[in-house]
Amino acid sequence: MGSRIRVLCVMAMTLAFMHVALAVPAILKVGSKRFTESYVLGELIAQQARAAGETAAVHQRGLGNTGIVLNALKTGDIDVYAEYTGTIAKEILRLDAVPSLDELNRQLAPMGLAVAVPLGFNNTYALAMRTADAKARQIAKISDLATLAAATPLRFGLSQEFIGRADGWPGLQRHYVLHLETPRGLDHGLAYQALAQSQVDLIDVYSTDAMLEKYPLTVLQDDKQYFPRYDAVLLYRTDLPQRFPRSWAALGKLQGAIADAAMRRMNAAAELGGKDFAVVAQDFLAQRAAHSSAAGAKTSSRSWLHELFRDDFWRLTFEHLALVFIALATSIVLGVPLGIIAAKRAKIGAVILTLTGMLQTIPSLALLAILIPVTGRIGQVPALIALALYALLPIVRNTHTGLQQIPVGMKQAAQSLGLESSTIIWRIELPLAAATIWAGIKTSAVISVGTATIAAFVGAGGYGERIVTGLALNDNATLLAGAIPCAVLALLIEAAFGFGERWVIPAGLRNRAATH
Repeated sequence: MGSRIRVLCVMAMTLAFMHVALAVPAILKVGSKRFTESYVLGELIAQQARAAGETAAVHQRGLGNTGIVLNALKTGDIDVYAEYTGTIAKEILRLDAVPSLDELNRQLAPMGLAVAVPLGFNNTYALAMRTADAKARQIAKISDLATLAAATPLRFGLSQEFIGRADGWPGLQRHYVLHLETPRGLDHGLAYQALAQSQVDLIDVYSTDAMLEKYPLTVLQDDKQYFPRYDAVLLYRTDLPQRFPRSWAALGKLQGAIADAAMRRMNAAAELGGKDFAVVAQDFLAQRAAHSSAAGAKTSSRSWLHELFRDDFWRLTFEHLALVFIALATSIVLGVPLGIIAAKRAKIGAVILTLTGMLQTIPSLALLAILIPVTGRIGQVPALIALALYALLPIVRNTHTGLQQIPVGMKQAAQSLGLESSTIIWRIELPLAAATIWAGIKTSAVISVGTATIAAFVGAGGYGERIVTGLALNDNATLLAGAIPCAVLALLIEAAFGFGERWVIPAGLRNRAATH
């Protein structure tokens, strides 16, 4: 009877889950890159689609650079995002020139992608210097960089993406015959501040950047016309219009709706005025609907405390905790057995410890970049795999160390009683090593809290979402609103593990571990 009841319960739960899954409507997923304008456009697209009443459109903010967002689009993790014709032609399709939209669509078709709805503004690349320095060095155009004296070199503060893009630094060097070393990369969100503080002398900019109006800067003339037009358009999956016809019709109304000046004002509202991206997009759509002119950005005074308790606080907290503890549980399931094998098999153990140690040396963003094409998706899956791999070393090492510290005589006594090897491990050795293993798990948990912030770079959420946004906006209040709760969470988890150790591990075993 009991088995029948269990079967019936399982069937009922399965049917309930199927009902929920079938009842959940399809969602239009909008992506964005990791800079202000892309955030704003992502919100504009999501809100415009949502207003059609067909689907609950969501905006997955700041997924990363072009390669990451494009991969998300190809795999269906997102349905649409705002891209630029120059980027599509040069970076995605590797074309020499920027063709018409029809030609772009012909080239994109094999990928299952298409481009449409020109938004109305051109956000091309440019190079900028402090006006005083440009006058002193007599630099007004990009070709002037070729004649720079070796005794007075410029300090470049170019963004990482600009340095790596085919239509960025490599092509610029060839086009203008610039015999200059490739500079170190600098996050675009920090470049203007570094330029204003004279830490660098020249940066790459976008022609609709809000900061161009804040600082006394000179934009160098592209006298040999290297940079192509970067007209903003929608890059989308070809099945989008069929899946969401009303939402797609609403997005079509954005065609030609955003002038260069309007985009600069929206960027300024977010970057200089401190407005949330969603509010900036909402204001623009409301003003457009009312046929009124766009208002200038108003500076607001915000503190990190105000930003900390915004309405997304609990969502980000839940996402961060889920990332930490799911990854930690995975690393425990893998790490403890690996530690046991390492302790019992010296040769294999050396390999295990070496490999887990090497995982720690792989830069987090590089590991994520590898995992995205391997898993074929962005979001929680590659983030959880990366976090679990980073959490392995303390658990494997402490399990190995704890077992190695058990006196040989104690193991021999257990064997003399006729106990099997598996019984000795589970009933004697692991309990004796429990305090050391627990310490490794605690270390991994605390490390994972900080490492989990990288998840925001692939759209997995958590406190890193605020940190990434703060970097993109050069906004210390938003950055601190993500960094401070992350630090507090690490302290709370460490304290919780300390309390748990007293509850789980007997005092005698804790004292034994403390003496080693």
